Amino acid sequence: MTRLLTLATLLLLTLVSGAGALKLRVFDPELQLNLGYGESSGGRMTVQLVRNYSGPVVLLFSRSEDERNEGLFLNLQPRYLGTLKAGQLTVEVGNTEQTLTRFLSGLKLSLTLQPVSQSFTLPGLRTTLTEKTAPEGGR
Repeated sequence: MTRLLTLATLLLLTLVSGAGALKLRVFDPELQLNLGYGESSGGRMTVQLVRNYSGPVVLLFSRSEDERNEGLFLNLQPRYLGTLKAGQLTVEVGNTEQTLTRFLSGLKLSLTLQPVSQSFTLPGLRTTLTEKTAPEGGR
């Protein structure tokens, strides 16, 4: 009985510790348009990015409490600047730009990219592209 209880406890702890995930949000520079979202699971981060935006972006990362307690992603800053063009996201690290794939590989994460056709909506934020953020060649 004690072995069964120990095994059940270990299984439960494994499931709970896997519940936390590194999250990524991609916004326009004014933080008005949500242009992307990502979440890690295991060694993979799945990211959804809009295809119809070209321009500068802000990448916001948040670690789960479990990741903080375990000391994961210690060198990860909460905010990075980057560029999104035709569904391709680059991240400014120091004086260089890296693709999101290369950036995440430095965190020991692989990337699964899922393009979406329009920006995500958040309560209280505008949901349409403006002249400044409209793709080249019009709306």
